[in-house]
Amino acid sequence: MPDDLLRPTVGAGVNMSARPWRLMSQTYVAFFGGVLASTVVAYLNAGRLGVDAAKRRLILLSGAVGLVVVVAVYLLLYADSGITSGLRVGIRVVAVLCCMAQIRLQRPMDRAFQLRGADYGSLWSVGIAATIGGAVTEALILVLVTVVL
Repeated sequence: MPDDLLRPTVGAGVNMSARPWRLMSQTYVAFFGGVLASTVVAYLNAGRLGVDAAKRRLILLSGAVGLVVVVAVYLLLYADSGITSGLRVGIRVVAVLCCMAQIRLQRPMDRAFQLRGADYGSLWSVGIAATIGGAVTEALILVLVTVVL
């Protein structure tokens, strides 16, 4: 007679064909690509980890709030003098803080993934694409905000 008590349940209901990415690797995407890039990567990774839909919506919400804060920081620090180092630092700080909040939402399922003993997937191709696409999109949004206001 099979005993259900000894059957592993950590991997129950999770698709193991798409391996998730390391959580701390997402901070590189956030630093170089911005809030939009980190939100896309965090949302995709949450799906790979099997995070429930409510937390995935929270990831999207934190990305939207992060983008609003980036626009606010941009409007506060933008000057026509051409010195934008403080602006770039402020935007990077917001992106990394947003990424940390998104990582916190993924962490319980990441720990469950670690208990399964499987290897992580490579974030290189998706990370580079998200970084370039997110940085360009975020820059276009900020230029649009500058033109409108």
